[in-house]
Order: sequence, then structure tokens, then C-alpha cells
Amino acid sequence: MTDLELKRHRVTTSLGEIAVAETGEGPVLVMLHGGGPGAGGVSNYQQNLPALAEHFRVILPDQPGFGGSYRPTEEDLRQRSITEITVDALYQALDSLGIGTFHLLGNSLGGAAAIAMAQQRPDRVTRLVLMAPGGGWLPFGPTPTEGQKEMFRYYNGGGPSEKKMAAFIRTMVYDHKQFGEDVVRARYESSLDESHIAFYHLYNAAFARRGGMDPLWRDLHRIKAPTLLLWGRDDRTITLDGAQLMLKQIRDVQLHVFGKCGHWVQLERQPEFDRMVTDFLTRDAS
Repeated sequence: MTDLELKRHRVTTSLGEIAVAETGEGPVLVMLHGGGPGAGGVSNYQQNLPALAEHFRVILPDQPGFGGSYRPTEEDLRQRSITEITVDALYQALDSLGIGTFHLLGNSLGGAAAIAMAQQRPDRVTRLVLMAPGGGWLPFGPTPTEGQKEMFRYYNGGGPSEKKMAAFIRTMVYDHKQFGEDVVRARYESSLDESHIAFYHLYNAAFARRGGMDPLWRDLHRIKAPTLLLWGRDDRTITLDGAQLMLKQIRDVQLHVFGKCGHWVQLERQPEFDRMVTDFLTRDAS
């Protein structure tokens, strides 16, 4: 990241301000982060930017409730799901930035937003990359999953700590030894914003009221963009066994499974992730 220039914007929408970072030139690639404590656009994908910015204008929004973006209120979350809120805010932000069509990539909570964006405006999403996305997935095992439980525990039971962040990361990845104390501390420190903690309690309560993520799997057939699914075989948060419906219902879809890999494919298998995403998004490009 030392030689990579990041441009930062605060984009006004009717819901609130969305913080956006961008880098690189070329076709637009919007990358949506997951929903864990301390998550954000740049923090979740910074290690991938040098490779991707060689080919794309990479847009990194902080989704509502995260990073530098506005925090939805309890009333907001009673009226609409976090995915519905996010899709509305992100399309407004992209319109403000003058972005029409774009490639779209999302992980976990951001994967749910990416699915919904591709369902609602299929004319705007040219290609879609989903990493263990929420909403399009139906688990065969018990829920909440191990990773979902760890996310819930993080801000409860005495609040955040480095020990709890280390436990959270161990659940997210296959081999936690890849991520040392410096990674744990940085992620822990980024999770301490009081407004984000308050939002996270509202967000968890809203999930409980709604029974989890929006059932986006019902409308997977509405996705028209060629789609690449990336999944860690050993994901304990959004498990691989739930991917079968996506393979069946998305019209133009392919799946790549990484062995010895958990929920954070972009981190755990960075070189392969960078190469596969670039190849998929540039294939047959005119």
C-alpha cells in the first residue's frame, strides 16, 4: 500500500453520508466488505489493492454502520433490513460519483448487498464475484453457525477485548497463525468506535427480529451478470454446504473452492484471489 494513492470521498445520500475510498484506473470494480467488528472497505481489502488497481478503478465504500459512514438508527432498522438500507445508500452514492455500470464483489454481509444490488438493477452489474455471501445461502447444518456466534459475542459479555478479537479471527480463518498479534491489535483498535458499537447492538437485535439475513435465495434467478463464487472449504461462518442453491439458480455461475481456507478468502489465499478475480473480470472484455 505504500505506493498506492487512495482518494477519499464523503458522498451525501438521502440516508446519510457514505465514506468511499478509491484507487486505480479502468473499468469500475466496487468491493463490499463483510460485517465483522472493525470491518471497513479499505481495511478488509487493502492487501488486494496493489494487484487489482493495475486493472480497475477500485471503489471501496464503507457500508452504513461501518467505518466512516453514517449509522442507521433503531427506527431505520425496524423499517428496513440492513441489506435494503445498504443497497439504497450505495446506489445513491454510485450515482453521485457518476458511476453507471460496474463489476461488483462482496463478502459475507457485503455479499448479501451485492446479491441484492445485482437482483434489483441487473442492467448495472456487469460481472459479480461473491465470497461466502449472506442471504443467497441455505445451510444444511445448525444455525447460528460458529462464526456467527463469535461475532455476536464480541460486543456482548463485557464488551470487546484483544482476547475476544483473537478468538473471532481464529473462527474466521483456517490457520490463525497467518495473523499475528499486530493484526489482532489493529482489528481490535478499529472496532472501538463508540457509535459503531452502539450500531452493532441495534444490528444484532434487528437480525434477531427478522430471523437472520433477508431470504435473497428466493430471487437468485434475477441475477443476470456472469457470477464467480469463491468459498473456503473450511468456512465456519457461511458454510460451503449452503452454496448448492446458488449453483442451481444463478444462470451463469461458476464456483471455486479453496481447501484449508476459511471465511476470508481475500486474506487467506491472497495471490490466488487476486489472480482469479482479475482473470474473471477481464475475460472476453472488449
